[in-house]
Formats: sequence, C-alpha cells, structure tokens
Amino acid sequence: MDLPRPVGREDDDTMDLSSSKSTLGSFLPFRPRSAAVTVEFGVVTHPGLRRTTSDDHFLIVELGRSQRTIASSLPPGAVPDRFEELGFGMVVADGMGPNGPEMASRLGLATLAQLVLQYGKWNVRVTERTAWEIVQRAEQFYRRVGETVTDASLQHPSLAGMSTTLTAAYSGGDELFVVHVGHSRAYLYRGGLLTRLTRDQTLAQRLAETGRTAPTELAAHDLRHVLTDALGRHAGEPDIEIQNYQLMDGDVVLLCTNGLTDVVEDDTIASVLGAAVGQPLDPQCQTLCNLALERGGPDNITVVLARYRIP
Repeated sequence: MDLPRPVGREDDDTMDLSSSKSTLGSFLPFRPRSAAVTVEFGVVTHPGLRRTTSDDHFLIVELGRSQRTIASSLPPGAVPDRFEELGFGMVVADGMGPNGPEMASRLGLATLAQLVLQYGKWNVRVTERTAWEIVQRAEQFYRRVGETVTDASLQHPSLAGMSTTLTAAYSGGDELFVVHVGHSRAYLYRGGLLTRLTRDQTLAQRLAETGRTAPTELAAHDLRHVLTDALGRHAGEPDIEIQNYQLMDGDVVLLCTNGLTDVVEDDTIASVLGAAVGQPLDPQCQTLCNLALERGGPDNITVVLARYRIP
C-alpha cells in the first residue's frame, strides 16, 4: 500500500552534530509532538439485551520512554529534571464462530499486547522511516495473532472454528495508525464531520462494492455478519488494512464493535459527539451504548473514544 508521508516530518531523527549551528542553545527547549500531545479516553462495554456473556474485549494502553535527571553539575534548566514522550494505543476485538468466540477475542487481544511488549519498538516519535516500521510490524503482529488463534482452535475441539475481529488505533504525536481486520469499526470525528476509517470486511460489503447479488443459498443470512476476513480459523490469509492519518487538535477517534453500528446510524453517532464537544468521554460512550440498547441491543456493544489535544 502507499503510505502517505507524514506532513512536516524529517526523514530521520538524527542530525549532524558537527554543524556550527548545533550549539547548546539550539537544543533547548526540546519538546517534540510526542512529548506535547495528550489524550483523554472513555469506554463502555455491555453484553447487550439478548446475551448473558460478551464476546467483546478492549484494551487501552499508554506507551512511553523517559529520561530523569538524578544528579548533575549543570546549571538549573540546562537539562530537564524529567523528559517523557508518549504513544497511545486502543484495540477492540469481537469473537466469532460456533465455539469459543469469547476466547478468540480474548486470546487475540492478549497475544497482540504480548507481541508489542516483546517486539515493539514503541516508536512514539514518528518519522517517514519509523512510520514504515510501524506499518510492517503491525502486519507481522496481526499475522502472528491469526496463527495463535488458529492453533488454539485446532488443538482444542471445544474451540474449533473460532476467530476474531481486531481493530487497533495507535498514535505517536499527531500521527495516527489504524490497523483493521473484520467488521469492528474505527471513525474520526472532526469539526462536526464523522468519517469512517475502516471498511467492513463482510460479504454484504463485498457484494455492494461489486454490484453483485447474494447467492441463493445465503438469502436467509444477515450478510453483514458473514465475514470475508478474520483472525483465526478462516480460509486464506486475512486482508490486513493499515492506514496512516495526521491528527488535529480536538480530533476524536471512535473504535466500536458492530453491536453499536448494526443499530445506530453514522449520522446519529455524529450527532451525539457533536452535542458534547469538549465534554467528558465516558458519558458519550454511555449515550451511544444506551441508543444501541434502546434499539434492541441484539449484540455485544463496546465503545471506545479518544480525544486528542495537540498544542
């Protein structure tokens, strides 16, 4: 895929220290976007009105690297007492299959978290080079998650056929990466406009894109729930979609499972977010969840919101 080059970024985060301009004054104060951006989160999850358990799981993490001055002979202000850069990640997963769907989403999400801990470089300062590293590593991690879920379903008959959706958003500074398999969605709300960042990987979506009609043998099925791609026991390699966007101050990113989007239209979601600009996010998540419940709540519902403050 063609990844847009991050706007206004250097190709590398190194510099020529031999330059006459590289004096002490040129380094101070040093505050990259990854040290200046803050993020507020909100989340609600509910099993729905027709379920007693939930196949949804979510995770929100803060990643960082820091430097703390313990002792120094330098004058005050020459180096900071503490310097910290942060990245933020959020993930939703929705388990599928006749057996073990809750285990599929739990195992998929936990595997991804462990892979990040073991092999992630925590690229919180995004350049053109590190952007490509993030994309390549994300694809590798997702394929490993798929293999892990598949192996578990083959080794345990009680889990045969299980799979999971997995939609993740990672931000470093004002760069956002969205990684997606399945039909759990990601949206961006900016200036009153709600934009969907992911494409449902379902038979309904594929037929709509090709202009074909549904096969007769599937006429009785809800094709919005027939996945063409998932992680786990699934035919062929999943289509892992990865996109890179530049964030702006006040942007809100929404991740959710289809328990919300099956019954609440995009325009209604936009209205809820627009009516509460600048307000705490947990109540907005609850409002969206309540709307899904009022409309029957047939499936598990998970709603995660993140608001970005970018000086």
